[in-house]
Amino acid sequence: MLLSERMLNALNEQVKIEAESSQIYLAVASWLETQPGLEGYTEFFYKQSDEERQHMLKFMHYINDRDGHAIIPALDMPQNNYALVIDVFRDFLKNELAVSQSINDLVELALNEKDYLTFKFLQWYLDEQLEEEKMAKTMLEKLELVGNDRGGVYQLDKDIVGLRDKVSGTKEGE
Repeated sequence: MLLSERMLNALNEQVKIEAESSQIYLAVASWLETQPGLEGYTEFFYKQSDEERQHMLKFMHYINDRDGHAIIPALDMPQNNYALVIDVFRDFLKNELAVSQSINDLVELALNEKDYLTFKFLQWYLDEQLEEEKMAKTMLEKLELVGNDRGGVYQLDKDIVGLRDKVSGTKEGE
């Protein structure tokens, strides 16, 4: 079953969104790596960038498997400098909420077009976005609790890898 032109265009737009997310998180990781004592946050965002790239590839394979043509998008340079670690997590949550909305829009389009294969394909992304939003929100809330306390920011840097592993473990155990 072929993808409609409208669905193909929407899925290719999602390829771009996933690529942009990967690029954004890669830029964040690079900035964090230059900040002393933030190895946990750095590792988190390098892994997050890799994960978003895998999401992009999954969309590309799906498009091509459905006799479409996945298009590799041009990307704008992402922000690569932040004043505070908390700003990174505000942007992280904002980006994940935008990705969730885009996935929701794809689900709506799939249902409207009665493209049940794409609807089924998107179910995994709905679950994934729920976890991504929860992780971003949890880390932002923790950073808001510690405020400008450098010791608190440092401790959360150590905790973030465990949080990611906990969320990843939940996904793998399903």
